[in-house]
Amino acid sequence: MIVISRTLLTAAAFALSSLSIACHAQAPAPTNSSATAEAGKGVVSSADPRATAAGQEMLRKGGSAADAAMAMMLTLAVVEPQSSGVGGGGLLLHHDAATGQINTIDGREMAPSAATDQWLLGEDGKPKPFIDAFQGGRAVGVPGNIRLMAMTHAKWGKLPWADLFAPAIKMADEGFEVSNVLANTLTRLAPIWARFPDARAIYWNATGPKAAGDRVTNPALAELLRAVAKDGPDAFYSGKHGQALVDAVSKAGVNPAPMTMADLAAYTAKERPAVCSRYRGYKVCGMGPPSSGATTVQQILGMLQPHDIGRLGKDDPKTWHLIGEAMQLAYADREQYLGDADFVSVPVNGLLDPAYVASRAATIDPARALNRYEAGNPPGAEPRTAAISSEVEGTTHFVAVDGAGNVVSMTSTVEGPFGSQLIANGYFLNNEMTDFTFAPERNGAKVANRVQPGKRPLSSMSPHIVYDASDRPVLAVGSAGGKRIIMHVTKALIGVIDFGLPAGEALALPNIYFGNGSLIVEGKTELGGMSEALAAFGQPVVVSDLGSKLNAAQLTGGVWTGYADPRSPGVALAQ
Repeated sequence: MIVISRTLLTAAAFALSSLSIACHAQAPAPTNSSATAEAGKGVVSSADPRATAAGQEMLRKGGSAADAAMAMMLTLAVVEPQSSGVGGGGLLLHHDAATGQINTIDGREMAPSAATDQWLLGEDGKPKPFIDAFQGGRAVGVPGNIRLMAMTHAKWGKLPWADLFAPAIKMADEGFEVSNVLANTLTRLAPIWARFPDARAIYWNATGPKAAGDRVTNPALAELLRAVAKDGPDAFYSGKHGQALVDAVSKAGVNPAPMTMADLAAYTAKERPAVCSRYRGYKVCGMGPPSSGATTVQQILGMLQPHDIGRLGKDDPKTWHLIGEAMQLAYADREQYLGDADFVSVPVNGLLDPAYVASRAATIDPARALNRYEAGNPPGAEPRTAAISSEVEGTTHFVAVDGAGNVVSMTSTVEGPFGSQLIANGYFLNNEMTDFTFAPERNGAKVANRVQPGKRPLSSMSPHIVYDASDRPVLAVGSAGGKRIIMHVTKALIGVIDFGLPAGEALALPNIYFGNGSLIVEGKTELGGMSEALAAFGQPVVVSDLGSKLNAAQLTGGVWTGYADPRSPGVALAQ
């Protein structure tokens, strides 16, 4: 059966009346969506040309990949507020060229100390509708991006701390033009902004949402960034700016919730061990819990190991059938076992155990869809009940490589478009609390991703760095897209490793996902044209608009080339 649908009706998207809220739009490939560095030079790539230019500026000033990435993160907070910012959090991978080590930093948001496992339940004891839960103070977790930035700069930065803020401060002060993507998102959110005057004060004209080409200035954000540039990260989490954050949450006009200065003071970014596995001779590395990215991406790849999809190629429906089967089995394990490893036992090694992955792969029939995708029993796993969490399509990704060969791959987010819709100090506060599973129990058992004080919600953010057989980094990649992030990254890795495509062509490959018992494939692509052939494997197929927002850098012939998804306005620039 084939169903034609214009909107994706899954838990990863939500509706306001009949309106689908999206964070990006289809766009033709910009002329500078890729850029190749000269030998000994670096490249940067992000989802907005102005942020990419900020990263390029840091490299040209002698900065490191870490400096360039942090400047992009700050600039995206100004020009792409619908997707990320200092009011949210992020996950970062760093490859150190001098030592060969890969490190990761977890800047994921934390639940405030007052949070309980009833946090997302209504007065009737049932999970709140998402449309009610994501707005206002109860949706906000303690932001982590500034603490992540401070740790990153302390470890790998070369430029003075204050230099990293200059491009973002200039744009917040002098103003920037509203992009098509920002304008479209403002229009889509307009029906609920009657409740959020602080957001309207920045992003609306007298007649309504600002349009593409209109100018935005944000003096409050410029003031905050100046303070943090001068006095360090404590200026964000304490004093008048910290109090403004707390007040925005605890005194919100919509769903106010307890958050205190002590909650801000308690926040720490954390180093976590990278999660790596081998795939066809490459070492693929990503973030561990609270991200589900590495385990799920790498499980999918592991289940594809027995199948020569490189020989089949990207134009064979069987290739996409095999990818779809591995995807749904891996996501079943994700829903059952993944959460914040500081609070629950997460069997990372068991999920990626070669024998276990092989046993899961053995259930895949190359000729027929399973149509029943249940979690397995990985080694070391405690008994667990599956519980599906929601993630709205949002977020942003950026990569940086410097002339010395240091590499950063970072995903940053405020969760859904404009997060909780609340403003503090000129920036949007996240709605990451809705990344927790709303119901704390299922079938009488506690779920891994339930709300707990100080806990970090499960994430699908999937920044990855890939190494060749000589353990030399050859690819950095990541994406936006809520729970679909995992699949966007996976298809890009398959494109490079299995199909032998340049990374730019791999990013442009069709997107695939699943929901409501069906495979979902991207319309107006070769895969959309294979719908009937893919449905013949026995699972319904939905053709839909599966936009993505990938960014990558690839080493080829001794030089790095940066790439941006042709569906996005992003660009890559060389040093």
